[in-house]
Amino acid sequence: MKGIIFNLLEEVVTTQLGEMTWDRILESAGTDGAYTSLGNYPDEDFVRLLGALSRQSGKPDRETLKWFGERSMPFLAQRYPEFFTTHKGMRSFLLSLNDVIHAEVRKLYPGADVPVFEFETPAGAAAHDTLIIHYRSKRRLCPLAEGFILGASGQFDERVTISQPQCMLEGASVCTLVCRFEKHA
Repeated sequence: MKGIIFNLLEEVVTTQLGEMTWDRILESAGTDGAYTSLGNYPDEDFVRLLGALSRQSGKPDRETLKWFGERSMPFLAQRYPEFFTTHKGMRSFLLSLNDVIHAEVRKLYPGADVPVFEFETPAGAAAHDTLIIHYRSKRRLCPLAEGFILGASGQFDERVTISQPQCMLEGASVCTLVCRFEKHA
């Protein structure tokens, strides 16, 4: 896993919960916390950090991962504004994940193993208000993807509700995220 994810986790935890909490998480996870954004680190390190954060917060890993994704999006928007400013809304932003955002991620972070998304608009749905996203990744971090989507909605002043009728964490071959968009009043 690329170090940028570890850097984001540290930034979110220290900003939201304090540096002492980050230090306790590192100690509990048995890691020194020295991650460079371009470095490659074992997925297990991230899993241990997430587990330590979950124990610290008293919340399940899935909920903690979603929380992290949602809270990290403002930091990503600040670091990479070009990923956001070219879009007028969430739907357009999400549809750019494979071809624009993840292509750039691979350039910035060679060797990055990013998830693949497939998109569809359900029959009878207005083209702008519902998007079905099929998520595939060997890491099975669908709660992180859900958190990123929730966090990104704030960048576009939209509200998104997400249901997940299929999940790889529950035995499905793909995660399905049904996203419904609504402009804030």
